[in-house]
Parts: sequence; structure tokens; C-alpha cells
Amino acid sequence: MSKDLLDGVIVLDLTRVLAGPYSGMMLADMGATVIKLENPKGGDDTRKMGPFINNNSVYYANFNRSKLGCTLNLKDPEGKEIFKELVKKADIVIENYRPGTMEKLGLGYDVLKEINPGIIYGAVSGFGHTGPYSKRAGYDIVGQAMGGLMSTTGWPDGPATRVGTPMGDVLGGLNMTIGILAALVNKQKTGLGEKVDVALVDSVASAMENITMIYQATGRIPQRIGNRYESTYPYDVFPAKDGDVVIAAGNNKLYGLLCDVMKQPELKTDPRFTEIKDRVQNHAAMREIICAWTKDYTIDEIDQLLNDAGCPACPVNTIDRLVKDPQIAGAREMFPEIDQPGIGKLQITAVPQHLTRTKAYPRKAAPLLGEDNEKIYGEFLGFDAVKLNELKANGTI
Repeated sequence: MSKDLLDGVIVLDLTRVLAGPYSGMMLADMGATVIKLENPKGGDDTRKMGPFINNNSVYYANFNRSKLGCTLNLKDPEGKEIFKELVKKADIVIENYRPGTMEKLGLGYDVLKEINPGIIYGAVSGFGHTGPYSKRAGYDIVGQAMGGLMSTTGWPDGPATRVGTPMGDVLGGLNMTIGILAALVNKQKTGLGEKVDVALVDSVASAMENITMIYQATGRIPQRIGNRYESTYPYDVFPAKDGDVVIAAGNNKLYGLLCDVMKQPELKTDPRFTEIKDRVQNHAAMREIICAWTKDYTIDEIDQLLNDAGCPACPVNTIDRLVKDPQIAGAREMFPEIDQPGIGKLQITAVPQHLTRTKAYPRKAAPLLGEDNEKIYGEFLGFDAVKLNELKANGTI
């Protein structure tokens, strides 16, 4: 097997909670040396967020595996100088403070690029580092609301609905990682770094795609329509005997296959349903016909029947099904196990990138608070035990 994708790349990770740690986790799983720098007084907020096993946060363990862990007080004058020395050795700095915080500390990108012109500075925040909203605090739900996602999620007679997972944070972390990797390629050509400024709101707005384009093209404001899709039908969730299934017959050929499986070939030539636009217009009648068929089968039976025929379908997996699925958990290894101190054997969620010559995977458990102080400060800055004890006594680390 080849060397790790990001072998030799050094990342200083100042992030906490989700969007930033998610990006650092991806870089670490891809082989970068990610040094998580936490406040000595308590560390990352998620150390205190559930779910817990033996009073240890599983939330923290998942998003901070594969990283090394040090403590550093960036408000302490000596702590600032230590950070600047680390920046000289690093390739990437990531943070998710409110914009302006690093500048107030005297550690913003303009300062760090003078110390190391090759430094890549990744920042993810609610609204980004420019514009009239830049100083506002931003959380996932803010990103989902301001980015338009909540306005189109849910049912016509229901309220705007947050997507069940923190999608704004995940999209923000993904987009920061993409920007960082692009900047890393450019650095290899020019020797110069870059500031990567990502907003949760922008990330959600970008993901709206065809929903936004409906308004741009027609002036119509898309509304909540449940699980169906604006552009084609049947592309929806349907009730089975023991749960729900998705059927995604997104074009005429797939629709024909569905009709054959349902043993209703006459639906192919029914003028209400002949073309995609007809099925979208008459989706309620189409749904009633499909529901009458699906209710007599289990979700696994429908899954098998339709996929055997070549028509896309799947169960709406509950999480207990997801983590045992032979494709997702088995062949694709999306829920590997680590040995997390204080917890023991723990299944976490892998990154989804599968490559041919290298592997992105959890390298180690998430660090205990300050676990690698001696290793990192010794190897990178040459601090001995006496110096480390002094820094600890002063509250610097």
C-alpha cells in the first residue's frame, strides 16, 4: 500500500464542536498529522456533550479520532508565542471561532502568513469573514434556516423543519476540507498559502441547487412538499407493511420497470402518467396507485423486487438497520471500531472516501486532554520536562 495521502502534512486544529473538528477528522483519517490544541481548562465543548459511555463523550470521540492532543492557552502571552513557533512548523491551521476572535488574539491570518508564508488558514464560521453578518454567531440550525433548507423541508401543512442531522455543520466542514486541499495543491506549485473562508450559510445555500434555480427561472418560491421531488415522479417515500420504502423511478424507462413489477403495464400509456411532466402534475393520483401496491409487501420484499428489475428502491433505514447493513457497514466499512480510553471498544463513523492505492481510516482513538503535550512540544519545539512542568504550572498548557 502507498504512503498515506497526506503523509507529512501538519495541521494545527483549534476547532471545537462539529464543523471544524469534522474537517480536522477527515484530514487526520487521510494521514495528516493533526494536532488538536485545546484550552487547558476543559478543552473542546463536546467533551461535556452526550451521548456518554462511562462519563466519556462519544460525540467527542467520533469527531476527534486520529488526532494528537495538546493543551494551549492562546490568551496567555507565552501561549501565543508557542503557537507562533508551531505555525512555523505547520502546513495548515484550522479554526471555527467567531470572525475577529483570532485577530483580537493577535493570531489572525495576516499575522500568521508573515510568520509562515506557506501556511494554509482554514476558517469555518456561521456567515464567513466578510459581509454585514460576519460577526454574528452561527450554529447548524442558523445555517439551515438562513441557507433556505428549512423552508423547503417538511410537509405543506407543517412548520419549517430542521434536517435531523447537523447538515449545515457537516457541509461547512466538507467545504473547508475541499478548500484546504485545493490550497495545498496550489502551495505545492507556488510555495504560498491561502486563507480558506467558509460559511455554514453559504454551504447550505450552495447545496440548495435546483430548488434555488426554480425560483431563478420561474419566480415561484418553492415550498415544503414532503418527500417527493419537484422535477420528477415517482420519486418519493411509500408505506410498506413494516416501514417505509423509497422508490426513485426518475425517468420513463425506470417508470416502465416499476409498472411491470407492479403488474400494471397499462399505467405506461395512461395519459396522466405518460411523461415525467405528466407524472409530476398528477403525482397525487400516481402516489395512491403505488401505495395500494406497496402496502401489501415488506420493505425488504419491495427492495428486492424493484432492484432485481433494475428500478432504484431502498428501505428507509432506521439506524439499527443502517449500522448492520451488509453493504454500508460490511463491504464499505462505514462503522469501524476503535479502542477509546475510558470507553473501550467503540464503533464510530468512517469518512466516505475510498481510494485505490491508499486508505482513509481512523488511525487512533481521540486524545485525552493534553495527552500528547510531551510528544509534540518535545519533538516540535524541544521543550524538556522542566519546561513543560513550568508551562503547566503557569496555566499555559
